[in-house]
Amino acid sequence: MRVPSQVIAVIMLVAALAGCAGEGEKGPVPLVAEGGAPVIVPGGPGEAGRTAGPGESLGASEARVTAADVRFAEGMIPHHRQALEMAGLVPSRASSPAVRGIGERIVAAQRPEIAAMTSWLRAAGRPPGGQAGGDGHSGQGGHGDVVTLEQMNRLRTARGKAFDTLFLNLMITHHEAAVTMAGLQLREGTDRAMLATAKDVVSGQGIEITRMRRLLASPS
Repeated sequence: MRVPSQVIAVIMLVAALAGCAGEGEKGPVPLVAEGGAPVIVPGGPGEAGRTAGPGESLGASEARVTAADVRFAEGMIPHHRQALEMAGLVPSRASSPAVRGIGERIVAAQRPEIAAMTSWLRAAGRPPGGQAGGDGHSGQGGHGDVVTLEQMNRLRTARGKAFDTLFLNLMITHHEAAVTMAGLQLREGTDRAMLATAKDVVSGQGIEITRMRRLLASPS
């Protein structure tokens, strides 16, 4: 049974705050809890953890990040945002309960991941908005097909079964690109939090690709 995405997000955010730091030869980076997703501070042996307050200092990181780690986060954030935009069209346009369920799972999984990666980038000295490009694939070697504006416009105007079919086809392509990006991170990255995120993308989106292909192959 897969751990709920909300739980993964909290765990991943803690790992990010514990594992990220500046690039190159920079010294430890101060870590500060932000608003939004809760940050759980582990207690001592036999003690319960607690939730850190916004702005609370969490010490300093001793880890180093590589260009691959930063590139992965800066590429995956806009990629996830496009998936959320696509999933946001589902409730008012889809006719299939299964497609609506996929849309809900995408939102539940990827919104917390965006928050975690955004916090990770801030702690690493890379403010959000500085991501390379806005297509979700910049810096990833240009592989994978991003959903184009023309395709998005077709999705916005589709309804019912036509929407379901187009959404599934586009989201399969979108997920495949994310899996490719995550595979590159697993080969070249070093940061624990970004590696954990990449593994979750490969596992979770791989399962969804299989599920969506089955829906396309099923009889009407």
